[in-house]
Amino acid sequence: MVSKVETFRALHQGRAPGDPLILPGPWDAASARVFADAGFPALATPSAGVAASLGYEDGQTPADEMFAAVARIVRSVDVPVSADVEDGYGLAPKELVDRILETGAVGCNLEDSHEGVLKHPARHADWLAQVRAVAGDRLFVNARVDTFSCGVADPERAVERAALYVAAGADCVYPIEAPLDVLPLLRAGIQGPINVYARPEDPLPKELGELGATRVTFGPGLQRQAAEALAGIARALHDD
Repeated sequence: MVSKVETFRALHQGRAPGDPLILPGPWDAASARVFADAGFPALATPSAGVAASLGYEDGQTPADEMFAAVARIVRSVDVPVSADVEDGYGLAPKELVDRILETGAVGCNLEDSHEGVLKHPARHADWLAQVRAVAGDRLFVNARVDTFSCGVADPERAVERAALYVAAGADCVYPIEAPLDVLPLLRAGIQGPINVYARPEDPLPKELGELGATRVTFGPGLQRQAAEALAGIARALHDD
């Protein structure tokens, strides 16, 4: 029987340029069921969205609460779920892997910055290699590259970090907030799958795929759209 992590890993393979894997980001069990019922084959939690659902600012969620929230999302659906666990909460690789696996998640995002400051790339790659060694093939590791979000505009710096992380065993790299015009350069320079963050003003996922995205995630964007829709309903009820 094929495991959920094997299913999730296979979803990233052999994708045509205009057919990226679309991973909606549930922030709680109810939103996860909505996305799964809509037919999406897998989901990927956004740390900012989960934080907002728990009453925290992005990056301020205690580790215990984040893992508990992920576990609730995972058990509410049958499809594979990958979890954004920020920069690992300072946990040692074994404890981090154990706690992710305890939630039932099949994958994780791991950032290479902390509080807006980029980590040393070689040291971060060593840490990722330890995570991979502990996890084996039980987790799909999505290594986030935060150069663009930290103000480093040169795409070569992102490519250099991505190469280190892929060599360390990352299954996918995530150059978050990369400008659209550099996506083809990143695609040409990075081995393996690339995660692209879709903002509301960006093209449709199909076009992002044509620019180089293997998979597309939305961060807290879908949650914000849902909140805007709910606000409209609330205003209408109030006015009535």
